[in-house]
Amino acid sequence: MATITSLGVGSGLDLTGLLDQLQAAERGKLEPITLQKQQQQAKISAYGQLQTSMNAFQDSLAKINDSALYQSLSANVRGDAIKATATADALPGSYRVEVSKLATTGSLASSRVTTSDTDTALDLQGATAIQLTFGNSDTVKIDLAADSSLTDIRDAINANKDSGVNATIINDGTGYRLALSSKTTGADAAIASFSFVDAAGITVTGPFAEDAATKQAGEDAALTVNGIAISSAKNQIEGAIQGVTLNLAELSIADGGTATSTVNVERDTLKQREAISGFVKAFNDLKGTIGKLTSFNGDSETAGELVGDSTVRTIESRLRSVLTGSVAGSELSTLNQLGITLQRDGTLEVDDDKISDLVANNPQALSDFFVGSDGDGLASQLDSTVERMLGDNGVVKLAISGAESRVKSLDERYERMEKTIEGTISRYRTQFGQLDSMIAQMNSMSSYLTQQFEALDYQLGRKK
Repeated sequence: MATITSLGVGSGLDLTGLLDQLQAAERGKLEPITLQKQQQQAKISAYGQLQTSMNAFQDSLAKINDSALYQSLSANVRGDAIKATATADALPGSYRVEVSKLATTGSLASSRVTTSDTDTALDLQGATAIQLTFGNSDTVKIDLAADSSLTDIRDAINANKDSGVNATIINDGTGYRLALSSKTTGADAAIASFSFVDAAGITVTGPFAEDAATKQAGEDAALTVNGIAISSAKNQIEGAIQGVTLNLAELSIADGGTATSTVNVERDTLKQREAISGFVKAFNDLKGTIGKLTSFNGDSETAGELVGDSTVRTIESRLRSVLTGSVAGSELSTLNQLGITLQRDGTLEVDDDKISDLVANNPQALSDFFVGSDGDGLASQLDSTVERMLGDNGVVKLAISGAESRVKSLDERYERMEKTIEGTISRYRTQFGQLDSMIAQMNSMSSYLTQQFEALDYQLGRKK
């Protein structure tokens, strides 16, 4: 008897279709596992959104939890293009700044070197080093190789981190010159002269000399602050006004003229208002994220990924407990006294006028409330609460790890069930194959018997 290689061939029954239906019915058992896995993955994503909003809220807390914020001053400039910045050490006041001279660098070039190639070895005439002298009479000696070229001398100067100058080679159309320019501004740091010296430190003629006509002396900046004369080697001046840095670099001063500006140092109320508003906005954004993740729409029967989630309820409860609490040892003890009120929907609303008044007239009270004297202000309390909830053992991380564990468990369950289904379908396939063969044998026997009976009837009919 021929072997049956395809289900239903022997019996004529649609056993393959029946097997496919049975397989689909068996695999239907996997759908609840897949759905549960999707739900847990959606929860993990939702916890991630919640964590991001809590991190943003924590960032806003860091800003209002900085005592320097409530002492911050700004330096506003009226007049020519002086730039000024203030630190917490500055004192409020108005300062008239007149700048008559900017700090400049010094420069000096050598006489012309009559060589066709800057890489040609020069006759150093016994010199073993080039010595640079600066405006404050300091000197720097730079060793030279015996066969140094103009390029080698330039490179040796630039390679020495203590040289105090930048060296270049300039072609003036007739020959080459070594050009030196001071790295920093001011008369003391300006290059004054250079010379060649031998091993004993004695000056020698050398391959070229300095060209005095090219010398440009470096100068100190000259200015007055409220009539007091000040000199500075740099154009960035610290200390002329307490806690204020003046930057003169972009000034343009005509010969004999002055650039006049008024620097007003005053309390930077904008930063404080922005920080407090940022705190309120960040909290409301967090509340909005929670609302979206826990929403339920009865009409469409749709729900947020974390509706009824205990982790969210814990977060809301702990934050509300701190926000509605009080701060001890402060002139202001509750958010309400600042003009920040907790609304019925759980969001915060700020009274801008009240905050502006406190910022302008009582910044220390704000500092005591948010920062506290020993890190016990409201911002510190909220930050500690958020940090604990976001920590490795906090409710958010534990919720995420719990969901991840459930996903892993579901994957393992899915894999086990798949193997069970494969075994069941394999067993069905074997049984169907046996059924197919049996029916094929029965059909064959039936055909054989039919033929025999027909032959017998035929023979009987002939005998009659």
